[in-house]
Amino acid sequence: MSIINFAVIGYGGMGSYHTHHLMPIEQDRVRVVGTYDISGERRQISKDKGLQAYESLEDVLKDDNIEAILIATPNDSHKEIAIQALRAGKHVVCEKPVAMSTQELDDILAVAEETGKVFMVHQNRRWDPDFLIIRELYQKKIIGSVFQIESRVQGANGIPGDWRHLQQHGGGMLLDWGVHLLDQLLWLVDSPIKSVQADLSFILGDEVDDGFMSYITFENGVRALVEVGTTNYTKLPRWYVKGLEGTAKIDDWDLSGEIIAATGRKDVQAPAPIQAGVGLTKTMAPPSEEATEKLSFPAPKADYSPFYQNFYEVVREGAEPIVKNQEVRKVMQLIEQIFSITQKG
Repeated sequence: MSIINFAVIGYGGMGSYHTHHLMPIEQDRVRVVGTYDISGERRQISKDKGLQAYESLEDVLKDDNIEAILIATPNDSHKEIAIQALRAGKHVVCEKPVAMSTQELDDILAVAEETGKVFMVHQNRRWDPDFLIIRELYQKKIIGSVFQIESRVQGANGIPGDWRHLQQHGGGMLLDWGVHLLDQLLWLVDSPIKSVQADLSFILGDEVDDGFMSYITFENGVRALVEVGTTNYTKLPRWYVKGLEGTAKIDDWDLSGEIIAATGRKDVQAPAPIQAGVGLTKTMAPPSEEATEKLSFPAPKADYSPFYQNFYEVVREGAEPIVKNQEVRKVMQLIEQIFSITQKG
């Protein structure tokens, strides 16, 4: 087995996470041998970790020992670095969002086609256990045909870091967390989009959005609410999914939550009216115990390879990428559509 040697460009939070946590899982297939960062402090940390610390991107690209690079720099630099690396004969893994626009992605893909090198985007949230559970529910119709999906992440810490506050670097939460949630949604629901509504939040006064809400309707009838918030001191569920025969709720990444499904029994009593505030309601009364049951979550297991195993198989064996560039392109188009309609608003 011929291991693929990587250099990491941008040895910050994500770059170091790939280096010391993600790639070592596939150490028989990929390994990081060096890094490049504009920060002298980070270059020293890289040396202290036993890695080669390159003094420039050009030094990385001239090194024949490096077969692939990971781009983990601010978003506005992805296109330039990717094209330079591809033309230098390197395969490329790029952190998300892939670029600042669909046009920038198209420019990268044209060079990848020209050079015959692999270009893949690290849409790692396709492997999240909570998403894998929702995917199983959706595909196997465990709660019947799903017609509504709510997907959200919420916190109260504002926009993280430094460059993520700046528009010129591709900051803001639509490009940060939104790209993950939208990628999951479009990969889950295999149907063209019928309509999109959205609203960006600028509560914190930054020049970029500190959150957003988007309501997406698909041609197959599925409706989805996607929300990212950084000013939420108490959170709504990570997932809330409605099917014709039940409802599923996943509260957080600890996979707390529940599935309540209809039993389908015919011999159940109709719900009795309950006191609701100063009135009565039968509509909102809980169903009888015989009418519903609590189900266990399916095991969150992917039926596809881990990201770096797949990357290796694409490079060495010509396998099909799990994260396809045309799927990434659709996500970028949707993000641009959301920016467009919110600017008009």
